[in-house]
Amino acid sequence: MNIRSLTRGDGVVIGAAVLLLIASFLDLYSFDNVPDSVDLPMLWGSGPVVFSVVLAGIIGAALVVVSRGLPQAPKVAGIELGQFGAAFTVFAAWSALGNIFDVPGGYDNIEGTNSDFVPSPGVGMILALVATLLMAAAALATPLVPALKGALLPAPRPAAPQPYGAQPPGGYGYPGAQQPGGYGQPQPGQPYGGQPQPQQAQAQAPQPPAGDFSPFWFAVPVPRPLFAEDGSPTPIAELAPGTWYLAVEQRGAALVAQTQDGRRGVLQDTSGIQRG
Repeated sequence: MNIRSLTRGDGVVIGAAVLLLIASFLDLYSFDNVPDSVDLPMLWGSGPVVFSVVLAGIIGAALVVVSRGLPQAPKVAGIELGQFGAAFTVFAAWSALGNIFDVPGGYDNIEGTNSDFVPSPGVGMILALVATLLMAAAALATPLVPALKGALLPAPRPAAPQPYGAQPPGGYGYPGAQQPGGYGQPQPGQPYGGQPQPQQAQAQAPQPPAGDFSPFWFAVPVPRPLFAEDGSPTPIAELAPGTWYLAVEQRGAALVAQTQDGRRGVLQDTSGIQRG
């Protein structure tokens, strides 16, 4: 079951089911002029209320939520499981409304009944009505209301590139792995950070199209000038081998790179660079 497929409406259904469960342990009846010491029955003390309100509502909520979390909702007699669940929640709300209007279940219609001893709805029955009404409304309105169709849990954010100049987990100037040597200088006969040689990396990781560009770390095989973004022919910095730089934009075959001190410029010669 994929919980990330649940909607805000499903969240309301779940919350209403929890409220209904809590209400089931509260008073079913309420009497005037009765001492607090009198132990009144809770909703579980009435079979009709338990089956038609409590269990029907909780089962309906479970069917609605489970059907939403499954890749493909199963069908029973050609009807989707979620539709069965919605029908259960409506039935539970209708039953709760009936019990609010006629708590004693016809007892008050017997001739000679003392009206002083006719119960009124207890706090448990009132909360059960509120919970089932919320549950039924959310189950029916979720496919129709855009605000309820939104995801209950936000999608996880992809890891953003680390700002240049911050200390990476694996060493200075390196995007996430242990840096060999000091300050980004590779050991003799060893590529930067244990990564493939620049020629191999270039063949394995081609530059993405400009429209699908995502920031990435890279290193240059030899010193390369970094030119101003306004097209000035005078370099503003020089990229050194053994140090990782952040590519923030692609302009044709060139890259807009960010240096350690936050300066941005255009790297015109991108041949042989190693991507991190």
